[in-house]
Amino acid sequence: MTSPSPVLSTPHAGPAPLLRRILLQGRYETLTMIRNGEQLILAVILPLLALVGLTVTPLLDGLGGSRVDIAVPGILALCAMSTAFTGQGIATGFDRRYGVLRFLSTTPLGRTGLIAGKILAVLAVLVLQVLVVGAVAALLGWQPRPEGWLPGLGLLVLGAAAFTALGLLVAGTVRPEATLAITNLLWILLGALGGIVVPAERLPVLAQNIVHFLPSGALGQSLRDAFLHGDVSLPYVLVLLLWTVVPGAAAVRWFKWN
Repeated sequence: MTSPSPVLSTPHAGPAPLLRRILLQGRYETLTMIRNGEQLILAVILPLLALVGLTVTPLLDGLGGSRVDIAVPGILALCAMSTAFTGQGIATGFDRRYGVLRFLSTTPLGRTGLIAGKILAVLAVLVLQVLVVGAVAALLGWQPRPEGWLPGLGLLVLGAAAFTALGLLVAGTVRPEATLAITNLLWILLGALGGIVVPAERLPVLAQNIVHFLPSGALGQSLRDAFLHGDVSLPYVLVLLLWTVVPGAAAVRWFKWN
């Protein structure tokens, strides 16, 4: 009797489980973001420079806390916007231009796995940002309320979700060159006048009336409430939820994969 053929006795090699595919894609996306010099500057270097600048200048004096205590929550919010909105928006836009997204969406990874991998990468980079900014802030004398950490981290995740949805909407509906211009321009405008780094009280009157309805203003102020007072402001949570759901639904509806 002849032995069975090795080919016939070997189980058919199918795709890896979805969770493993997502983890591998998230790892790839994370390493890509970290190794990109421009994104590293946007995600870490510029927020750190802003933190030091706000700490050594009197811009935040008279707001009910030390300069660094008021500055750090806004800088963490800026990190979330940099990674989730500008970084992912630009990367996704150029992946779409070169056909990467269309190719990946037809693989076993699928569209769901691709999007989940990008979200995982945003969260992974955000963890690194929190660790780096938190370490530098501690050296500068940052003393957050201990009870503010749990709501603060939850708000950061919600803010990252809102900015990811907005970034994917821009990246999936306009040309990659326009995505680059739009995301960088909005990063500058929201960072300077969107209530994310500088509290609304120090902005022009016109800006004060609208920043609380922007994802930048809602995230920045809600993080200041959490880390300075240990409070959670439900109106700001609602604003962030709306900025997650509405752009997210629009991205699903109009996203172009090629």
